[in-house]
Amino acid sequence: MREWLEQQAVTDILAVDDEAAGAGERRYSLPPGHAEALVDADSPSFVAPLGRQALGMLTPLPQLVDAFRTGAGVPYADYGEDTRQGIAELNRAMFLNELGRTWFPSIPDVHERLEAGARVADIGCGTGWSSIAIALAYPNVIVDGLDADEASIAEARRNASDQGLEDRVRFFDQDASDPSLEGEYALVTIFEALHDMARPVDALTHARTLLAPGGTVIVADERVADTFTAPGDDLERIMYGFSVVHCLAVARADGEDSAATGTVMRPATMREYAGAAGFSEVEILPIENDFWRFYRLDP
Repeated sequence: MREWLEQQAVTDILAVDDEAAGAGERRYSLPPGHAEALVDADSPSFVAPLGRQALGMLTPLPQLVDAFRTGAGVPYADYGEDTRQGIAELNRAMFLNELGRTWFPSIPDVHERLEAGARVADIGCGTGWSSIAIALAYPNVIVDGLDADEASIAEARRNASDQGLEDRVRFFDQDASDPSLEGEYALVTIFEALHDMARPVDALTHARTLLAPGGTVIVADERVADTFTAPGDDLERIMYGFSVVHCLAVARADGEDSAATGTVMRPATMREYAGAAGFSEVEILPIENDFWRFYRLDP
């Protein structure tokens, strides 16, 4: 324990009261700002899940090396629980704190429609926190979360049950292509999932068919630079890091016809995909976020 405490102090995570004291006499503390980032799961500054996420993304490393040699991919499920939970825990606080307080209220017509009561489809919902956040922020809406990963959907159902939302939030282990859902939704959301999809144009085309008259699609994806520049800034480096160890390989796992977008999906690529999917308008929304860029797509 002493060795770990010293290591944490040397890396400036813990504070130490008296460096000159004997090894067994030193006292250590966690500064308040560090505590918020490392142990407060409800804070938007919570970054501890990044460690678990990084661990999970290295789990299928032999498969990943082989994928780079052959051009194949690595299925999302093979990245395991640490990746799934790391992504979920990292985004959870952001959804619960910001979705209903800043993101959607900054889109007046969408906000008003949700307040009045509407049906929402949340594509690529993962473990469900985006769907749950929508339902918590707007008590009159019904949310259907859709995701192809069985383990994520099972956990999403447990999360909704824990929040007492089973009557308004439902989760389906399927993609958005079910024809029975067409024309049913005032809003379709895709949060940080489009770049992972093997066929993003098909996904957006299906999203458009889900819309009821007057409905809209909101996509949130990475706030990367508009153009490729080397060397890139810190955010660009992070996103390319995720891409080469996870996102690109996951998309490639669905076959040779994959768009193979990767994490770094620039606005021009988003506009290209949306246009090919039949959307006439693509707007970059004025929503402030350090990591995500928000797009509004209208038929």
